[in-house]
Amino acid sequence: MEAILRDCVQHSLRDFMYRNAIFLCERLCAEYPSETNLQLLAGCYLQSNQAYAAYHILKGTQVAQSRYLFAISCFQMDLLSEAEAALCPVNEPSAEVPNGAAGHYLLGLIYRYTDRRKSAIHHFKQALTIDPSMWAAYEELCVLGSAEEAAVVFGEAASLSIQKQYLHHGLASQSLLTLNEDCNLVSGRNFSSEDVSQRQFKHMQGNNIRDVSANSHVILGGASGQPMNGSSSLSFYNTPSPMPMQLSGVAPPALCRMVQPNGPNMSTGTDSSPRSTVNSTIQAPRRKFVDEGKLRKISSRLSFDSGNRRSNRLAAEAGANTNASASMTAGNGTTNSSKYLGSSKLSSVARSLANRKGQPWANENIDDGMRNETFDDSRSNTAAVASGFTPSSDNRYLEQEGTTLSGSGGIMNVSRVVTGASEILSLLRTLGEGYRLSCLYRCQDALDVYLKLPYKHYNTGWVLSQVGKAYCELLEYAEADRAFSLARQASPYSLEGMDIYSTVLYHVKEDMKLSYLAQELIATDRLAPQSWVAMGNCYSLQKDHETALKNFQRAVQLNSRFTYAHTLCGHEYVALEDFENGIKSYQSALRVDARHYNSWYGLGMVYHRQEKFEFAEHHFRTAFQINPRSSIIMTYLGQALHALKRSEEALVIMDKAIIADKKNPLPMYQKANILMSLERFDEALAVLEEVKEYSPRESSVYALMGKIYKRRNMHEKAMLHFGFALDLKPSATDVATIKAAIEKLHVPDEDDDV
Repeated sequence: MEAILRDCVQHSLRDFMYRNAIFLCERLCAEYPSETNLQLLAGCYLQSNQAYAAYHILKGTQVAQSRYLFAISCFQMDLLSEAEAALCPVNEPSAEVPNGAAGHYLLGLIYRYTDRRKSAIHHFKQALTIDPSMWAAYEELCVLGSAEEAAVVFGEAASLSIQKQYLHHGLASQSLLTLNEDCNLVSGRNFSSEDVSQRQFKHMQGNNIRDVSANSHVILGGASGQPMNGSSSLSFYNTPSPMPMQLSGVAPPALCRMVQPNGPNMSTGTDSSPRSTVNSTIQAPRRKFVDEGKLRKISSRLSFDSGNRRSNRLAAEAGANTNASASMTAGNGTTNSSKYLGSSKLSSVARSLANRKGQPWANENIDDGMRNETFDDSRSNTAAVASGFTPSSDNRYLEQEGTTLSGSGGIMNVSRVVTGASEILSLLRTLGEGYRLSCLYRCQDALDVYLKLPYKHYNTGWVLSQVGKAYCELLEYAEADRAFSLARQASPYSLEGMDIYSTVLYHVKEDMKLSYLAQELIATDRLAPQSWVAMGNCYSLQKDHETALKNFQRAVQLNSRFTYAHTLCGHEYVALEDFENGIKSYQSALRVDARHYNSWYGLGMVYHRQEKFEFAEHHFRTAFQINPRSSIIMTYLGQALHALKRSEEALVIMDKAIIADKKNPLPMYQKANILMSLERFDEALAVLEEVKEYSPRESSVYALMGKIYKRRNMHEKAMLHFGFALDLKPSATDVATIKAAIEKLHVPDEDDDV
């Protein structure tokens, strides 16, 4: 009875029937009270977003997995001290952190949000050491500004760690090919192929692509470790979400048709020829699921054999595992970037991507280049060497011998594990280095790294969002808009980076597009902070700062750790001249992320407006240390230094700001102001003449030139430039100031600001 109840609970969890799972699990715990069953019940509540229930169920438990689940519930309830105590008991200082890499990652988050940066970094690094595929830990290290180069983190040591995990301990089937039994989320019972086709498809539809890719597993055996029969070997084939296919108008195939074991007739070797020998019923659906980013653009060619090397590997594995009465999938379809960038057509695509300014990205044609790909298994070794990783001599020996390991009803070829680990880490190296450089605000370098990705990875929502963020930091809003638009096309269900996209549209004053985006996001997920940030930006663009503030506060309410929402609240408070609450909002943002330079900049602006120039200089300098490539931050730092009578330092900073962004006229204008105050009039006029080329209709430029001519007693030229300034229709305040300067044109030694 106990086994049947547990199986029914896990069956309900797979079908996302949480209420049914909780009911059955309560019966299980009542009939068979044990801590293992309590873990399952707590897991049911956690999955149904009832962390408080899991908290009360597991409070006081001592088993490692129970303490981990209890810590998860505490973290979700913002009880960070209790979560820390569960992971690191005070009475057991030498106890290991439960649940390995995941436990260290959770502990790192707790330390980060309790402002213990060094401890957080230590545990994130521990998580990566234990599990090199723990991408979330590397992301956190990048955000903290303490990530090592991706080539080091995802290098040879990481590859050996993966191989040791899956090979040296003989756990190939248990760790690579079974679901995590500790989480008790999936049962191992056997299903017929007819039963699996419908239920597993619903499971796939309910998953976010990111979650599927992060938790994909393959089954080799049943619940008791027995080999599955041929009909049930397809039970747990995991593929990415079929949502992109549905959007492209292509009906998704049934899962049971993806692989048809043909026994000894199936190819068992790796064929390096351009044409695949795999049955088309295997290859076409697999291609559809793998190339998610290109589905809408080349949906008619999804059955093309451009994934030959991977498909052959799939065929070989399927053939071997059919003989062993077990099932195996072919990983995640990752290939090395050299495969794509090596062909002449895609080399030109990469060049066009690098020089894409003013060109519509969606019109780039890569189909012909795909036909010219050559698929050679030796390329994986070449790519590995080029990326700084060379398999050890032991691994080369294993590859040469074609060594296999068996376990729990399945056979794994060691060379495939070595090759697979190399390919995965090669991809993570590129993605990781791009993300690390982006977090260090080396945005152009990050863009160059992302261009090294294979097209199918570049054209995914996450990568395109990162590209959009990088362009936004570079103030290239047109390119950022284009990148985010493509990200929306690739992943219309994803909200990744949409808060930044709304800010891009705010800066370019695209009120219609911004309003449409906000409504789309609200319709997609009303409980996501990104949706309310977009709505707030929409109102802020209309100068309705009070309504904008309410929307940003709603975002903070939904996620108190959403840093950008705190910062935007601060901006709106400042716009309403509520400086006290503005300062509090900026400080709240910095408590979540001390490297969020926008909040340091916001505080500097508040203190500058309050004429507290020492405080302003401190906060601008801190922002500059975090993002040393922002011309805007350098400009305001220079203004603060000038206000502190440190004009020479200010000029040095202004020169750096001009070099950082030659298209930004603000630092040149402020440099002219400083030069005028130092009575270096000729230099100031020369700078202003240059500013006129970039901003020919900026009234303040002509007004400042008029003031300089007045100081030089060149009244006619002064009057001419004051007239130009008035003709350009400045604001009412500027009009009054310019008219006052004209009235005092012949009054000597006036030093009024214009």
